[in-house]
Amino acid sequence: MKKLSVPLSVLMLLLMVAGDVLAVTASEYAIVINLSGRQRMLTQKMSKEMLLIANDVDAAGNRVNLEKTAKLFDTTLKGLRDGNEEMELPATDSKVLLKQLAKIEGLWNEFHGLASQVVSGGAVDITKVAELNLPLLKNMNTAVRLYEKEAKKATGKSAGIVINLAGKQRMLTQKMSKEMSLIALKHQVDENKSNLRSTASLFDRTLKGLLDGDPDLELPGTKDEAIRTQLGVVGKLWGDFKPLMERASAIDAKAVSHDDLVHMSKLNLPLLKEMNKAVKMYEQLEQ
Repeated sequence: MKKLSVPLSVLMLLLMVAGDVLAVTASEYAIVINLSGRQRMLTQKMSKEMLLIANDVDAAGNRVNLEKTAKLFDTTLKGLRDGNEEMELPATDSKVLLKQLAKIEGLWNEFHGLASQVVSGGAVDITKVAELNLPLLKNMNTAVRLYEKEAKKATGKSAGIVINLAGKQRMLTQKMSKEMSLIALKHQVDENKSNLRSTASLFDRTLKGLLDGDPDLELPGTKDEAIRTQLGVVGKLWGDFKPLMERASAIDAKAVSHDDLVHMSKLNLPLLKEMNKAVKMYEQLEQ
């Protein structure tokens, strides 16, 4: 039988292609799901920051924060597409994901313009913030789900689901803050009260599911003592934050007090920070 001779250049090309296919490890997928999930939170954090400015709550500080948040969203979006060594993000060659990221980029360009105008000292267009943030959030969430499915297919592990939902909790802290801010501005009050009640309920349920499991949410719970302790820290902060959400979203509530709004502005970031610590702990389990 005649031996098949493969030129060295062709062999090297085949090895490079195989290397690309196998390039994204379970550890890298954990990072990708974490950071793409963080993008969801950033859409809501930017919205909250603009709406706090509109509510005249630490306008100068929130303009500074808004500029940083927008820059982080922009850098991460580019990194998800092209890779970012500092963030440990691998580039993607998935046609489905590239198409989704392109769609997000189009939505982001419009929202970024809105945020940049506020950073520069312009007035907040409350209606536009309310209108544009949710399509950006929803399409970013679609990207996270695509990464999660890709990770499960490539690695056979379902840890992406837990990282996704733990990461989603970060977003919910900011979404609640945004919804409370919209109620305070008397923007579509009944709708935002209803949204806030649903968001708070989902945060509460997911926190319990991360601890002890929730089959409907596909959460197995955790016995990891360090993670349980960290979720306990989150739970304590949530115990302080939750009453503010309940007062703001009460059907018979006439208005959000300025004191409650200021209190929310101070409590939401520690809640976000501690929830983020928990997400990092889930991510590290995959290292």
